[in-house]
Amino acid sequence: MSDIKTFEDLQAWQACRELKLFVSRQIVPRFPNHEQFELTRQIKEAARSTTANLAEGYGRYHHLDNHKFCSNSRGSCYEVLDHLITANDDGYIDEDQLDQGRVLVNTAAKLINGYMNYLIKAAQSQRIQEIPDVEYTPINQ
Repeated sequence: MSDIKTFEDLQAWQACRELKLFVSRQIVPRFPNHEQFELTRQIKEAARSTTANLAEGYGRYHHLDNHKFCSNSRGSCYEVLDHLITANDDGYIDEDQLDQGRVLVNTAAKLINGYMNYLIKAAQSQRIQEIPDVEYTPINQ
C-alpha cells in the first residue's frame, strides 16, 4: 500500500473501472431505446457508483469513513450484477456477457474486500477506539 499515491492506484478502483467500462461500452449499447430511462440509467449509475465511492472514501483520510464507502462500492458491484441478470432475463444480453460481467463483479468485490481488510488492520494498528475487535470475513473468498 505504500505505492498508493491516489485512489487511481488502488487495484480495487481499477477493477471497478474495468466493470464500469464494460457496462458502458459493451452492455448498455445493447439495450433498446425504451430502457433508456429505466434499466440503462440504473445500471450506469450503479457502475459509476463503484468507482465513485472508492474515490470518495479514499478522500476522507479516515479509515472508518473509507471503510464505509468501500462497503457502498461493493454493494454497487452486486447491484450491477443484478441489473446484468435482469438484462439477460429480458434478452438484451446473452449468457456469455452475463458470465463476463459476473467475473468482473466478483473480481472487483474481492479486491474491495482485501482493501477493507487492510483498512481495518490499519485502523486497529493505530488503536482507533471506534473499531470493535471483530473478525471481518469477506464474502466470495
